[in-house]
Amino acid sequence: MLVRDAMSTVVLTIGPTHTLRQAARLMSARRIGAAVVHDPDTFGLGIITERDILDAVGAGLDPDRETASAHTTTDVVFAAPAWTLEEAAEAMTHGGFRHLIVLDGDGAVGVVSVRDIIRCWSPARRRRPAVATG
Repeated sequence: MLVRDAMSTVVLTIGPTHTLRQAARLMSARRIGAAVVHDPDTFGLGIITERDILDAVGAGLDPDRETASAHTTTDVVFAAPAWTLEEAAEAMTHGGFRHLIVLDGDGAVGVVSVRDIIRCWSPARRRRPAVATG
């Protein structure tokens, strides 16, 4: 199975000046764990995750003052839609992260998460277990 089969095509893109609270609200409303941060003036595409926001708030930082740019990962590993799920899982394991931005050409076309991969690999998704009677 390929990344294109598992990825979410709902890509939340925010700017670097969004506050952490704004990012959290947008991510929560869409029930997603990461947002693409687009800043063409400095780093291009980056990613901010629920973990980044949680770490900042847990450290006592003000989510209404802290901006996405201060908590964005800019050294991003990108996936291609034609990657296998095994390649995506290996990249996540090697890098220690749970989300990959999927690029096709110059733009983000999706995000694939560990949850997406597990959903595809789950035996329950492929077949329903037989109900035991006794």
